Amino acid sequence: MPFRPRLWPTLFTVPAVLAMLGLGSWQLDRLAWKSALVDSFESRVSAPAVPPPAALDDPQSWQFRRVQATGRFLNDKELQMTGRPFEGNAGFHVLTPFVVADGPTVLVNRGWVPMDRRRPEARPETLPAGPVRIDGIVRIAGQKGYFVPDNEPRNDVWFTVEPAQMAAHLGIGPVAGYYIDALRPTERPTELPIGAVPTIHVRNEHLQYAITWFLLAATLIAVYVVWHRQADRKEPEDRA
Repeated sequence: MPFRPRLWPTLFTVPAVLAMLGLGSWQLDRLAWKSALVDSFESRVSAPAVPPPAALDDPQSWQFRRVQATGRFLNDKELQMTGRPFEGNAGFHVLTPFVVADGPTVLVNRGWVPMDRRRPEARPETLPAGPVRIDGIVRIAGQKGYFVPDNEPRNDVWFTVEPAQMAAHLGIGPVAGYYIDALRPTERPTELPIGAVPTIHVRNEHLQYAITWFLLAATLIAVYVVWHRQADRKEPEDRA
């Protein structure tokens, strides 16, 4: 029996299948873009370290760039970032202005401390007094999710790194418009504050999304064909 498409199922199915195929193809394009982006980030992390710049002419090209610098921490100007868990444990990230020798003042995310070690007086051993050398990666400031609350300077509650806002709150001079994630020393990985690791984690689920759209398109085509086959078999029975 020849296959005879019905009008209304066809008018619904064809545009829907084309839309699903288009979305699947778009997700494959996004996959290629995201993979290239991750590769560029990883190459920056593994590249030789450079001194921290005073300003970023092209911020996105500096994201995750490896930097090294010698300078001193302004430990009396430390802030703590709220809601930063580490391996399932609640805590804070220590954010401290760092005066680079012959360079800018930049905020450094030194890493994680537990709840009971939030305040500097609870961990005096973490407050270097003299010149120190830091190794870290550049992070673009001011980036937050849709559901992240605004900072509350009056309550000393900080969710997002906002260099200008934080500098004004601390009463210090201009700071760089980015911040640095300090990397944890390999020989002392659990030393407080526990810093970052030079590994880039960027969510990349576009392949799964593409497969889902293509499977939905295939499923709709199968339903369309099966429905027509059953309808074609039923017609002779109705006429009988």
